[in-house]
Amino acid sequence: MSYVIDPPPRPALPVRGGGLFPVRRVYCIGRNYAAHAVEMGGDPNREPPFFFQKNPDDLDPSGRFPYPRRSRNVHHEVELAVALAAGGEEIPVERALALVWGYAVAIDMTRRDLQDEAKKLQRPWEVAKAFARSAPIGELVPASAIGHPSRGRIALEVDGALRQEGDLAQMIWKVPEIVATLSQYFTLAPGDVILTGTPSGVGPVERGQRMRATIEGVGELEVLVV
Repeated sequence: MSYVIDPPPRPALPVRGGGLFPVRRVYCIGRNYAAHAVEMGGDPNREPPFFFQKNPDDLDPSGRFPYPRRSRNVHHEVELAVALAAGGEEIPVERALALVWGYAVAIDMTRRDLQDEAKKLQRPWEVAKAFARSAPIGELVPASAIGHPSRGRIALEVDGALRQEGDLAQMIWKVPEIVATLSQYFTLAPGDVILTGTPSGVGPVERGQRMRATIEGVGELEVLVV
């Protein structure tokens, strides 16, 4: 049966060495570094993980971040992105890394003013997290080329000034645990992308500023705020 309107293009991410990775869904874990949990008023201990989602076409490899309307306080959150080549339900932790195709550097941009308002009113976060082009992302790097990074410096600079710095080893919930836990609530599938949380130091950006995010062993990402 034919579509009644032209279907939109499928979101896809560039891959180091060539090719495109098709994106299905985007999952994000909140407060996954202890210092950031404290920074955001949460518990630094190993509380149960919680998740939210962005839209597939929120992932933006263009290197430009359009400052959103109706916000005056938009924050950067550098994160390791995990791209899945396979999926399933109730995946054991020991099998989780077998699903991973590769990794990338990403920035979860957050309308902090709207998120703070939503928290006060006990409302969902979508308007603060899932707005257009809210997840700048670098090229995907295959796990077959770099392995599965479990430690290494993760950092973000704004106009050359260091804002965020941590280590992947500081994740409260590690990548295999994140994948396994997500699969208890969702049926994961090829093309799913997971953002794994951010270290402390999140802060605002302004139009004209340039962000540079790096993850040791994965790559770097430069983004101009426009």
